[in-house]
This record gives sequence, structure tokens and C-alpha cells, in this order.
Amino acid sequence: MNTHVLDFEKPLVELDNRIKEVRKVAEENGVDVSGQIRELEDRAKQLRRDTYSRLTPVQRLQVARHPNRPTFLDIALNISDKFVELHGDRAGLDDPAMVCGLASMDGISFMFIGHQKGRNTKENIYRNFGMPQPNGYRKALRFMKHADHFGFPIITFVDTPGAYAGKNAEELGQGEAIAVNLREMFGLRVPIISVVIGEGGSGGALAIGCSNWNLIMEHSVYYVASPEACAAILWKSRDKAATATEALRITSTELLQFKVMDDVIPEPLGGAHSDPMGCFPAIKDAIMDIYKNKYAKLSGEEIRLDRYAKFRKLGQWEEFLVRGGQWREAREARANAEGAYTKLGTWAPTETDAEVIEMMADKDEEWEESLKGKGEWLNRPAQPPGLLRTGIMEASVAAIELRRQQQESAQSNVAERREAQAAQEQQGLPSGNGAAYVEHAESKDRNGAFVEVDSKQ
Repeated sequence: MNTHVLDFEKPLVELDNRIKEVRKVAEENGVDVSGQIRELEDRAKQLRRDTYSRLTPVQRLQVARHPNRPTFLDIALNISDKFVELHGDRAGLDDPAMVCGLASMDGISFMFIGHQKGRNTKENIYRNFGMPQPNGYRKALRFMKHADHFGFPIITFVDTPGAYAGKNAEELGQGEAIAVNLREMFGLRVPIISVVIGEGGSGGALAIGCSNWNLIMEHSVYYVASPEACAAILWKSRDKAATATEALRITSTELLQFKVMDDVIPEPLGGAHSDPMGCFPAIKDAIMDIYKNKYAKLSGEEIRLDRYAKFRKLGQWEEFLVRGGQWREAREARANAEGAYTKLGTWAPTETDAEVIEMMADKDEEWEESLKGKGEWLNRPAQPPGLLRTGIMEASVAAIELRRQQQESAQSNVAERREAQAAQEQQGLPSGNGAAYVEHAESKDRNGAFVEVDSKQ
């Protein structure tokens, strides 16, 4: 039952209630009003279709955050034949905001990993409103490696406003935990398919979203920072959240246009929160279609390279100089410019731009030249803690230098002796002390050194 009604949904709810009242009165009085009810239902369906086809970014954000929207566990239990939840990060902690488990769909085993929100205040407090702490991301990474070891495809379900930014989370290494996940996910050799089922916020979403294929539900959102946080940063006021929502381009249509997402999963008319059971088959079909048709037959190395190439293609850019905020004028001027060339043949819109490009290239060359011979300074290794004590470093350096000098002296003596032996052999003379040098090949060690034997023997 829809217990939470959004402002733009109120006309739809009122029409639905009217249909229920008409049907109830007709049943009580024994009157046949099936024609009128059918007409009202058609009107309600058309109104709902018109409303959801014209949703603004702010309204889509409200739908993505709807309390009745299906959560990860709702989806996992309804699209899989069997789901077994797994717990713990092997470090003594288990974050309820991050749920992991093995699932079976059409006879194929998958590793499910997703953010979990609550339905009410008590559940949300337990699940920390779907915001994982560092142990949650370490838990997710543990089961990703488990899946990689046993060859289970990984399906991640993103639904979080962001990683928890509390003091305790920062003390436990929130940034490091997310960064390690980003690094390790690019090395996994099993396919990763990510599905944004609600809101995907910041690094908290990306920490389980570095996938081969990104799916997003029709009314879900995905952003680098929540609109409220963006408004607070740029305008110092949360009142500008609506403006930030439109500027961030967070809706599924825009994300698909920018190729941040690869495909959109359609939702039932009225959103997934109005008909949860209607959205589950679409999610399962989308996941199985992508897995079977794209990644089931690829090798581990091909899967890894596919993931790498996907993220390398992200982004849009144009390589030319432009005054801040005047990119439209610059693009038009570039299209109409006769053009000029630098000394190395690089095209530029004007002579001035060509000179600037040459100047930048010269500065780059100067910088590279200034770095020559400074490799030790650039790549200074981290010293063990014990060497940081007073006098220990100097003593260690002195010992290493003395050992190096002894080795060089020994090598020099061996070279001199070999040269002397070669000269004597050419003259047919014995060594000056009545002994001859022979290679140590006949000795037990056979290390190529020289030993002295009595020449009279």
C-alpha cells in the first residue's frame, strides 16, 4: 500500500479514491456502472502516464527516495531462485547497510552485493539509512574476491545517498576503504553488472559501481554529490537544491545520453513504488540478458580489459583554449576561423592560439629538462621506522658504503690478477712466486675463481 504520497501524485490518488468510492456505492446499491468505472480508470491511467512522462529532475529525485520503493533485499528475494546472505568483513565487524550474499538465477550462481535502506525509523537507524561505514566496503570487497576466486559473476545494487561521513567512519578509514575497492574492482576477472535501484550518491555508490555494465532504473538518480550538498557548497544555502538538481544532470535519461549509464530498466506506470511486483521481472531480464549475451563467454582477461575500456571512454571534452564561460562563442569562432598552425603542425583557430600552444609546449619541455637527475628526489622510498631514530640512518649508510667499497676493491684485485695471468701465459712464463694459476673448475666449489698450485707438481 502506498502510505506516502508525493505532491505531484495527489491528483492521481484522488482519482483512484474516487474510482473506489464509485465501485463501492455501485456494489451496495446493486447498480451496474462498469462503463463509468472503465472510463474513470482510462482517465486515471492516461493522467498517470502524462504525469510520469513529464517529471522534472526534482520530482524524479523524490521518486528515487520514495519510502515505498523496493529495496535491495526486496529485489534479491524476488528475482532469485535462492538467496543466502553472508556476513562479516573478517575483521570483527558486519555493516547492516551493506548486504552481500550468494544467489541463483536460472541455474547460474551470482554474488549479490547492495546497499540496504530501511522501511521505517527503526529499520533506517539499524541500516544507517543505507550509508555504509568502512567495514561495509571491506565486507563487500571480501565477497568480491570470494566471487572472483570461484568464478561467480557479481551483481551490485546501488541505493545510497553516500558513504557515512561521521567521525567514527573517518577514524576507521572511510576514504581508504573506498579507494581500495575502486582499485581492486578493476582487477577482478569476473563480470560485474551494477544496477542503480534508487539513488546513487558519490564515492559511496562508486565503491561498488566500477562495473562492466551499468544499469539504472527509469526513475533512479546517480550523482557525484547530493543536490543539497551541492547547493550548500556553491550557494551556501540548501534553498538552491532544486537548481542544483537540474544542473547536476542526475536523471536516467541524461546519464544514458552522457554514457555514464549503459541501459535503462523501465519501471511500471507510476513508478516502482506503486507496483513493486511489476518491476522485479524487468530487473531480472535485464541482468540475465546482459550477462548471457555479453559476458558469459568472455575470458577473465577480456572481462578485465572491457571494464578498463569502459571507464577510459567516459567524459566529453574539446581541446581548445576558451575564456571562462564563453564556450559557445569560442566554438562558433572556432568553426568560422581560417586557422593557423604551430611549428610542429598542430592546428589552432588563430595565430595567438598557436603561439600560446607553442609556449605551453616549451614550458613542458623546460619542466621535463629540469627534472633530469632528480629521480632520487622524486622516488624517495619510505624508510623503515627504526631508521628514523637519531644516528641509526647515518650508521646504516656508512655500513652500506663500507661494504660497497670492499666489494669494489675485491673485484679490482681479481681483475688485476686475471690480467697478470693472461700476460704471463702469452710470454710462456711461470708466476713470480714459483706457482701457476689455474681456474677453479676442478675444485668442489666450481665458482670460476682462481687458486694457486705448486708449479713443480
